[in-house]
Amino acid sequence: MRWSKTFTVVGCHAEGEVGNVITGGVMDVPGKTMFEKKEYLEAHMDDIRGLVLFEPRGAPYVNANMILPPCDRSADLGYVILESTEYPPMSGSNTICVATVALETGIVPMQEPETRLRMEAPAGIIEVRCTCENGKVKQVEFTNVPAFALHLDTPVEVEGLGTITVDTSYGGMTFAHVNARALGFAVKPDEAHQMSLLGQKIKKAVNEQLTVVHPDNPKIRDVSNVIFEGPVERVDGRVESINGTVCLHGRLDRSPTGTGTTGRLAVMSAKRQIAKGELFRNKSIIGTHFDSRVIGNTRVRDLDAVVVTIAGQAWITSIGQYGLDPTDPYPRGHRLSDVWF
Repeated sequence: MRWSKTFTVVGCHAEGEVGNVITGGVMDVPGKTMFEKKEYLEAHMDDIRGLVLFEPRGAPYVNANMILPPCDRSADLGYVILESTEYPPMSGSNTICVATVALETGIVPMQEPETRLRMEAPAGIIEVRCTCENGKVKQVEFTNVPAFALHLDTPVEVEGLGTITVDTSYGGMTFAHVNARALGFAVKPDEAHQMSLLGQKIKKAVNEQLTVVHPDNPKIRDVSNVIFEGPVERVDGRVESINGTVCLHGRLDRSPTGTGTTGRLAVMSAKRQIAKGELFRNKSIIGTHFDSRVIGNTRVRDLDAVVVTIAGQAWITSIGQYGLDPTDPYPRGHRLSDVWF
């Protein structure tokens, strides 16, 4: 056997969402910032993303992360997030996976009962606090980049559906928020396919009719994902809800979505539905949850913004090598519209 490329990949999931971590096979990527490294990967090394995410090695629900040397000298590590149709600036579930893999495989020394990390994502520095016990990361809590609402209660015309009301936000990725109950969904597993189909239509309509651009980085633009939100309730002294996030390629996030939870808090804060410091437990369509809080207020240009913490757990599922035989007819993988849509 002779491979022309070899990557060491640690299998991992955070609250049900796959976020595998590439720990070997890529020395570094050109760029003065992690965002520039992301752009270089997009332009010149996108074959790696295809190899590890698309068939025959990957699947629509698989994400990956590439650990790289940080650009910021204060950071412990850098990472770029690889998803099926883009390289997002930030991802909560993937951040939890990267922190867990880095500590449990010894890339970064683990300190018990708590290890603090500075992780450099394309979106910026992410402060991370890991609760550790007997060599296991029991919880990862990170402080996300500032989040803000862009549109509130804004009408959008959706083909075949009519006029619906949406909010939009940035929480490390860009989101459109819709009322699941108003659209006939209770956010249950057997609704996932129909939510995915409708989510794609809503995303298309929002991006055609609304302007969604990060005020500090115009390259971060347009809605990536659509969040079907369940009702907000107060239970046992905390705020609770459930949501299903339709991702870029028309499938649901298995986790509650860390950046989506952040975006939800930005919208909820703007609507005065939650107070600073109040616990928000956001549940996923499969029943897992992230615990989150607004811990501060700030400004992003002329927009009111919030600083949010997100907490969840990840589990390592495998350690192996992905390789490319030089005669393989699919060096970038392949996709079919039966499951990739």
